[in-house]
Amino acid sequence: MMNRIFVSTLLAAALAMPALAQDNSAAPSAAPAASSTDQTSTSGASGKQPLQYDSHEGFWGKINPFARKKYVQRQVQPIQDRVNELDELTASNSKEIKDVDARAQQGIQMASAKANEADQHALDAANKAQTAQQTADQANTRLTTVEGVVGNIDQYKATTQTEIRFRPGQSLLSKKAKDALDDMATPLKGQRGYIVEVQGFSSGHGQAAIATSQKMADSVVRYLVLEHDVPVYRIYVVGMGNAPVAEQGAKHTTGGRVEISLLKNDLEQLAATSTPSTPATQETTPNGTMPASQNQTAQPQ
Repeated sequence: MMNRIFVSTLLAAALAMPALAQDNSAAPSAAPAASSTDQTSTSGASGKQPLQYDSHEGFWGKINPFARKKYVQRQVQPIQDRVNELDELTASNSKEIKDVDARAQQGIQMASAKANEADQHALDAANKAQTAQQTADQANTRLTTVEGVVGNIDQYKATTQTEIRFRPGQSLLSKKAKDALDDMATPLKGQRGYIVEVQGFSSGHGQAAIATSQKMADSVVRYLVLEHDVPVYRIYVVGMGNAPVAEQGAKHTTGGRVEISLLKNDLEQLAATSTPSTPATQETTPNGTMPASQNQTAQPQ
């Protein structure tokens, strides 16, 4: 009888202990339950609702010594799924960050290339503007030169003067006379803007002196045309006879001679560039005559 009572007492105590443990744990579990209720109203980083806390503890409380493997897997599986989702979300975010960074770098490189291209275009434009300004300056300089040349196209200036003497009654050129004409006419090949003035003077009187002077001047012209290809239209010949010469104090000539004067204008400047043209090597004196060092006289043989 006593044994039955003892067994009954132990069984009643064993049955009362879980109930007492569940009552003691009911109050602390109220706060987590309330917080879990608040969490359901918001979503997590994955866009899903947070995991709900299971407030039902069962007969054995939080730890069930007799829990099976399937029970444990069923409890852990939601957590594992949520961890996997977070891993996928992290990988997706990392990929998107890399894509955004790559696009940003590509955009920076394209902007830099466009800026360099714009700088190159600006430099090319500056160079073209400078070249255009130089061309305009050269054209302006050339236009000024052309205007000056056209304005003075009929203004001829004496550059060289040669005098050839003849023996009385002769009109043939001597060796020295031909050499003097060669020295004057050789540089004229290829030139333009010049004329040759040939004046014959002869002693005597009247038409006889004029005819003799004309014959001597014609012999000079014939030599220039045949030997040096000087165009006839560039030669002006006059038989002066025994006309007085101003340079000789209005005195009549005493022998046969021919004066050859080379006259030039500024037409050669049309072919010149903007650089200053080479100054003439021979100049005239203020009264229109040639300096003594530039006068060439061929004495008769």
